[in-house]
Amino acid sequence: MARKFIYIVAALIVLVIAGGFVIRIYEAELTELAFVPTAKFEKQAAFEPNKYASNDMWFARPGKAENPADWLPVGAAKPEVRGSAAIFFVHPTSYIGRDHWNAPLDDSESQDRAKLFLRGLASPFASTGEMWAPRYRQAAIGSFLTTKPEGQLALDAAYQDVLLAFDEFVAKVQKDRPIILAGHSQGALHLTHLLKDRVAGKPIANRIVAAYVVGWPISVDNDVAAMGLPACSGPDQTGCIMAWQSFAEPAEYDRISKVYDATTGFNRETRKGTAMLCTNPLNGGAAAAADMKANLGTLKPDASMEAGELVVGAVPARCDAKGFLLIGDPPEVGPYVLPGNNYHVYDFPLFWANVRADATLRLWKFLQK
Repeated sequence: MARKFIYIVAALIVLVIAGGFVIRIYEAELTELAFVPTAKFEKQAAFEPNKYASNDMWFARPGKAENPADWLPVGAAKPEVRGSAAIFFVHPTSYIGRDHWNAPLDDSESQDRAKLFLRGLASPFASTGEMWAPRYRQAAIGSFLTTKPEGQLALDAAYQDVLLAFDEFVAKVQKDRPIILAGHSQGALHLTHLLKDRVAGKPIANRIVAAYVVGWPISVDNDVAAMGLPACSGPDQTGCIMAWQSFAEPAEYDRISKVYDATTGFNRETRKGTAMLCTNPLNGGAAAAADMKANLGTLKPDASMEAGELVVGAVPARCDAKGFLLIGDPPEVGPYVLPGNNYHVYDFPLFWANVRADATLRLWKFLQK
């Protein structure tokens, strides 16, 4: 019975975390639960170039009904007029099956879970303009629980879908329209590569209002330059990157640091000894620390994860020397906190109203220019 309970708890955690780097940290604890796919890796056939011309390949896009990102928590006012931006949002891992290394698009469970993630994570951006959120053959959660080469192959394959979706997005959005990029965990990982491959050094960089690359470690020294945009240093800045990883105190992130130190950055130099990018979401990156009074509203979901309300002044935020975002005493926002006071699941919800205000202000500043 005790073992069954452990399985249930671990499954619930994996169910809602966005996958990726944080999962790798707990490899020793979770590998035994056998989330690693048992199937032979099969190389995915590339989508035809016009695959994302279809509404069916998007959770959200202009003209598509039932946009999950239009959801609002109690206490959040519906905007009278949407902003003029086009938002490209890459959802986190929602496939926890073992039958495939990459999620089939006809897997209803993972697709429904992705829609749920969009409600809580993409909704702060919806008031700034038109939301584009692609479906893609994401890497399975088990891809992050193994040292087998299949894990990286699955991530590489998922990224090709994201690239194709982004190219369709750019082709369909008006040429002078401002763009907001956002993603969480696996979605943020793909976004780091997309910035490097599609934005850095290209004319489209001049159209980026901001990129919210949240829940994935980024080396200040070895990654940011290749991504083509600087870190945000204030709420008035545009064309910059916002990034953070949330921990309550006492924060135990040694395992994350150990994995981070063993990786190399986009410049092919070791990330060991370099700080992770941390921009404080309560002040737009203007300072390392902000009091809880600056928190305009934390999204506290109900037990079903289907609804929630905004709680003003719930948590502070402080970037520490290593680049982790510390939020003080553990807040009561839900049951899916990872070991070590890791609030990965709640990276966006902790600062829901501030993220919304941040994106709105940056868009306004962008348009003023």
